[in-house]
Amino acid sequence: MTRGDSRTRIVITGMGCMTPLGLTVDDYWQGLIEGRSGIIPITQFDTTPYPTKVSGEIQNFDPLNYTDRKEARRMARFSQIAVASARNAVENAGLDLEKEDVNRIGVLLGNGNGSFPSTEEAMRTLIEKGGMRIDPFYLAKMLPNEAAAQVALQIGVKGYNSTAVTACAASNQAIGDAMRVIRQGEADVMLAGGTESGVGELGLAAFCVMRALTTLNDPPEKASRPFDKTRTGFVPAEGAAVLVIESLEHAQRRGANILAELVGCASTSDAYHVVAPPEDGEGAQRAMRAALANAGLTINDVDYINAHGTSTPLNDLVETRAIKSVFGERAYKIPISSTKSMIGHAMGGAGAVEAIPCVKTLQTGIVHPTMNLEEPDPECDLDYVPGKARKVDVRVVLSNSFGFGGQNACLVFRKFEE
Repeated sequence: MTRGDSRTRIVITGMGCMTPLGLTVDDYWQGLIEGRSGIIPITQFDTTPYPTKVSGEIQNFDPLNYTDRKEARRMARFSQIAVASARNAVENAGLDLEKEDVNRIGVLLGNGNGSFPSTEEAMRTLIEKGGMRIDPFYLAKMLPNEAAAQVALQIGVKGYNSTAVTACAASNQAIGDAMRVIRQGEADVMLAGGTESGVGELGLAAFCVMRALTTLNDPPEKASRPFDKTRTGFVPAEGAAVLVIESLEHAQRRGANILAELVGCASTSDAYHVVAPPEDGEGAQRAMRAALANAGLTINDVDYINAHGTSTPLNDLVETRAIKSVFGERAYKIPISSTKSMIGHAMGGAGAVEAIPCVKTLQTGIVHPTMNLEEPDPECDLDYVPGKARKVDVRVVLSNSFGFGGQNACLVFRKFEE
């Protein structure tokens, strides 16, 4: 490839995930297009003191299917699901590391908070048994960079390695930054995505006192209600996804199966408030416009938007306003859906988990629904594909992720054409 060429085309050649709807891309996608929910009652701890009692939990995950027992014990769950996703992505991409220069393969993952559960466990040990009884691997488990570090270690890739820690925008930020790494000539291939597994009592309590979480617990599958008038907050969730992205030249040279093209990215800051967006979504507007400009596309090229769509009263309204501001009257003609309506909000892992349905939509021409949109908010009046998947001719997809601190990251995917 030409080193340092901003025009280098970047393609997606492999995907892997661990989600509340399944441990494979096929199972996850099938669940989404069927409108199934992966949100269940929390069983890991007693939720009696808290108004939120549900979460999007990955079920039937066994880390020993992806690494040995000794290594698994040295990883927190957010790292375990990242390693599992990365292994599946590499296999899906047909990437033979014995034939590749592993010094030219990097890792860039998004993560929001490291491991709240590991911190909670360490604090309980500190208080009950004393500090010298804390797990000696506690620090190595809880640091946000450990997922990317463990992916590199377990898979054996030695190139560029970094972590984006930009709250709920982290995965989109990571995937966009990985694209830039390749275009700057620092890598030929990047394992890019994100991971989060922070559903524990500490995390739940922290979000509950902020009044950010849903109070609709029964039935659990109805708890996440993006753009619905009755929404009360987001559903906490865990999830991980990794994409294999590489230069088109490199992918073609090794005869890879190209799934889609990654054509644009952008990140902005609201510089407004520590947790709340401005009412007009000005920072989100700039991120969407900049991502399209980076892709060399216009608002008329966008055929589908995968919304941030958290199910919080403020976010859904602000995102709707931002989309209207960017797209004008065309906003009413673009199908929009929220993946979080079925799996909850995986925080720093959300953008990566949502990148998979973006790619699958380009491949299949199917837009998955927004579930539980039964009583539309009059101020959220766009086409959110309520209740049922839809067949649509899609060539370009915009994916939104907006995080606490006013950090925004958007990606643009395109159907691959020679």
